[in-house]
Amino acid sequence: MLRTALRPRFLGLFALCVLIAIAFGQLGRWQLGVAEDTASREALAQARSLTPVDLTTVLAPHTAFPGELGTRPVTATGAYADQGQVLVPDRLLGGVSGLWVITPFVLDEGGATLPVLRGFVEDPQEAGAPPTGTLTITGALAPGESPVTGTLPEGQIGSVDLSVLVNTWPGDLYNAFVFLAAEDPVAGAQLTKVPTPVAPSGLKWRNAAYAVQWWVFAAFAFWMWWRMVRDAADEGREESDGLEGADDGMPVPAGDNGAREHA
Repeated sequence: MLRTALRPRFLGLFALCVLIAIAFGQLGRWQLGVAEDTASREALAQARSLTPVDLTTVLAPHTAFPGELGTRPVTATGAYADQGQVLVPDRLLGGVSGLWVITPFVLDEGGATLPVLRGFVEDPQEAGAPPTGTLTITGALAPGESPVTGTLPEGQIGSVDLSVLVNTWPGDLYNAFVFLAAEDPVAGAQLTKVPTPVAPSGLKWRNAAYAVQWWVFAAFAFWMWWRMVRDAADEGREESDGLEGADDGMPVPAGDNGAREHA
């Protein structure tokens, strides 16, 4: 069968199968990307359509962050602390590198502190001081980020690491931070808001099924090639067996190796 597969005809067909598999594989990857993007857009649209609820009704300080609260719109009333603001470097917004501005927000109810992502700046000097006075903020909840090690300038941290903030800011701390969307009343210079990220949302199964379908087509091309090679090898074997059978049935001419006549 290997000899049959190495014939120029079948080598050419194999190369064609490789091209077909590459094309179908890329189409499958495209459909998988569509499935992920569609599911993400739907999840974000659904989260944004929810009516904001008071933070204190869904989360308490120092408690584990429930996964279902990811991107959940909430409101909180209190005031920004006049000290403790930190910057998170190496962040991108619209393809521009900059820093996140994280400011402690002390709630009127209970006095616990909520980290608030007030916005994005390209230069640390642009962060400025937070607004003063009592405010009601609206934004989307997110869990803290994983620690990032490394040496940074004073006033900067590698990520929104709540284990760092709880040891930096006094009092109780919520095990979450908020992507700020609005402040009421609007006060002071406003930073560029960071859009709420999309929470993990799985796949849009219809498009995912299309992706699998393209990959099955790619595998089918190789199966068809193998089947053609096997059939050709079987036909060659049958022809060879037929010729051998025909040779066995032919009479052997008389001669030195043939039967001798006896007088």
